[in-house]
Amino acid sequence: MKKSVLFIILALSSTQILGQNTLVKMATTEGDIYLQLADDKAPNSVKNFLSYANEGFYNGTIFHRVISTFMIQGGGFTEDLERKPTKDPIENEANNGLKNLRGTISMARLPDPHSATAQFFINVQDNAALNFTGEQNTNTWGYAVFGQVVRGMDVVDEIRFTPTAGKMPFRKDVPITNVVIKSVEVIDRLPATDSVD
Repeated sequence: MKKSVLFIILALSSTQILGQNTLVKMATTEGDIYLQLADDKAPNSVKNFLSYANEGFYNGTIFHRVISTFMIQGGGFTEDLERKPTKDPIENEANNGLKNLRGTISMARLPDPHSATAQFFINVQDNAALNFTGEQNTNTWGYAVFGQVVRGMDVVDEIRFTPTAGKMPFRKDVPITNVVIKSVEVIDRLPATDSVD
């Protein structure tokens, strides 16, 4: 019972995204991560993410950049660290009022603010430095939050603490044992959980 109450309190305290938004199940080799997307506040980012998901693009990709005090990033490379070809970049939606808090999912990008394609990251702590503060330059634009974890932060934390090393073409932060995204699919509702006494 205490565990259930604690989970509800933690979930409510970090919730930014409310309403009837799309639910997604991300199945990984470490377990399942459930996300509620911000269809209303980041419509283009959500549409982009779902287009990749519905086409099976993410199936077999890995979390290729893992920093335990920052975030876990995936959605762009195969298990052999081959970059997957993507569609055209999308406009940055970081100016939507959502913050890069622990448990949120955001679009990864290059220095150009409007260069996000398929890659994403999940914040493992509050990362205020990634928030939108203006349109002056690449740093002030920030990174667009488009959803948040509603179940499976234990899986995210399992991934964040996986041992990492350098693997070509990356100098560091690549999990030594691949953490694979098996599938990303839209679901109608969260599955029932076992009750905790």
